[in-house]
Amino acid sequence: MTNLRWKSPWRLLGPLLGLLVVFAPSCLVAQDEKAVSPEKREEFLVTFKRGPLNVQYDDGVFLRLMVEMSKATSGVEVGAYNGYSAIHAGIAFERNGGKLTTIDIDPKAVEVSRANIAKFGLDKTITVVEGDALKVLPELKGEYDYVFIDAVKSDTLKYFQAIKPRLKVGAVIVVHNAVSSAAAMKDFLDAMKADKDYDMVIVRAGTNPRDGMAICYRRK
Repeated sequence: MTNLRWKSPWRLLGPLLGLLVVFAPSCLVAQDEKAVSPEKREEFLVTFKRGPLNVQYDDGVFLRLMVEMSKATSGVEVGAYNGYSAIHAGIAFERNGGKLTTIDIDPKAVEVSRANIAKFGLDKTITVVEGDALKVLPELKGEYDYVFIDAVKSDTLKYFQAIKPRLKVGAVIVVHNAVSSAAAMKDFLDAMKADKDYDMVIVRAGTNPRDGMAICYRRK
């Protein structure tokens, strides 16, 4: 019984995160409407009112570095929530002269994301699309060199398969909650390990020792 008390909550964490994706957006609140100057962006990202589905600040900085170091210019994000991770990546896309499209099925999440992105002056760099990502992704045009997936964990492989035909060689794919929700996205993790065109590693950029992100790289 002692083992069950300690282990069962973590076994349930993946499915619970999947439920949070559905229910958490009802708690979304846009940040103060006052615009953030470029030199104040970092300060506001640190103090940003993050919700239960947001990446940590350090994870957000990691996403920004992934975009900037890979010189990505065309990105897509699945799961906008309140725009926090898109803002981090968007700063790098702005520097690279690129564009990011972020998708969310929840109208409130879309509304809040657009408001927050505009507050940071990134509305010309980031486009927020309302809709089911599994329907939106196949309709996207062009090629992409950055993908961030942070939505329904059990659908991770489906999201990846929907965008895979449009990924450039050298594309970076980042998947959030690859440790805490490993069971829910097992099919994705197994598929990436078996795909000879991709390399994958799990990293922990933030301070949460129980979670991490899957970083995948298209080699050929």
